[in-house]
Amino acid sequence: MAVSPVTLRAPRQAYPPSPTCLPRKGTRVLMFIQSLELGGSETQCVEIARHLRKEGYEVTVGCMKADGPLKTTLHDAGLECVEFPVRTSLLRPSTLVQMLKLVAFIRRRRLQVVHTNDLYSNLFAVPAAWLARVPVIISSRRDLARWWWYTPVRRKILRRVQDLSTRILVNSEAVRQELLVRDSFAAERIHVVYNGIDTEKFMQVSPDRERLFPGISANHKLIIMVSNMHTAMKGHGDLIEAAQTVRVTCPEARIILAGDGEMRQFFEDQVKAAGLREMFVFLGHRSDIPALLACCDIGVLASRSEGLPNAVLEYMAAGLPVVATAVGGVPEIIEDEVNGLLIPPENPAALAAAILRLLKDERLCKTLGKAARERTLSQFNFASVIANLRQLYKDPRHTRGLRRALPASSLSRVNQRGENVQ
Repeated sequence: MAVSPVTLRAPRQAYPPSPTCLPRKGTRVLMFIQSLELGGSETQCVEIARHLRKEGYEVTVGCMKADGPLKTTLHDAGLECVEFPVRTSLLRPSTLVQMLKLVAFIRRRRLQVVHTNDLYSNLFAVPAAWLARVPVIISSRRDLARWWWYTPVRRKILRRVQDLSTRILVNSEAVRQELLVRDSFAAERIHVVYNGIDTEKFMQVSPDRERLFPGISANHKLIIMVSNMHTAMKGHGDLIEAAQTVRVTCPEARIILAGDGEMRQFFEDQVKAAGLREMFVFLGHRSDIPALLACCDIGVLASRSEGLPNAVLEYMAAGLPVVATAVGGVPEIIEDEVNGLLIPPENPAALAAAILRLLKDERLCKTLGKAARERTLSQFNFASVIANLRQLYKDPRHTRGLRRALPASSLSRVNQRGENVQ
């Protein structure tokens, strides 16, 4: 399908490129994401774009909604951001118009790689890249497809769309197994690239409780969970239930919730109904996560489903002891009793027991926190991410055997916890 760029209006630039955005020698890459709101996939997309640019790639970030906190991050990094506005359903005629504009934009820029980073960017930008005949199209899957969108019919549509990509990037072996078993993708097409974390941000910050948490004394023990509140899948309800047990033994414990979403009011009401208002602090969206973590004592992930959660990596980079549910790729990050504590999902009793164990054992906290930081430094850094992408971005006609080798033990904990899809 040929589409002339002349007949289509240029896409909306979220902001004009700064002088540092001028073309440089290197592979021309479009990183595409649905929005620039705070989230795991969004943060990874923006951070990868920043690091690719430092490596000499010519990087543009495309999105369907340019409003959001990460817009400033892109601008400060001198990265061009181009918006193709899609505000409602992907099935509307206006969406097709935007997709054709993206086709024209790709051709005009002669882009060599289009890399999509979440569900909606897969559905929108992969077909556009295919129509524009981009040599390398990288689509992504970063979750275990456990939320309402993934009906059988929609899974088949997504499967067909991702067939148009040259390679499929996943962020954990657990997600890879999902695609192999449930979606029947060929094994050689799927490549595991773990998330990266900028560890320096979490190691160079000093705690400032008085400023960040007025009203909380030095005697309080701070337990933090960083996650959105769009659905119940992050396990906020389980943490609230566990808090009732924690309070009995450790009344000085305080639970910090960083993140926001449609269900925030529901969780606030749940806290009030349980009589735990003095125990919980709802912070909403925050862009100062490293500073918050520096003030806390324990990091918690209570999710019922995950791909590879950035929150756990951030806790570990900050040197916090972590309690996390053994879901998705979490056991690929945490080795139980070595650099964190793993518990079954949807089990408030186990969650409370693990939190209380850490609150009572300062030595264990220090041991787990130190091991967690060391693991993050060695295995979950952007140098490794970019090294993997450098291989994936090569034209597939000239490369072979790109799938990343994983440690033989990487699936042991997943298998023990029954996280493989049957």
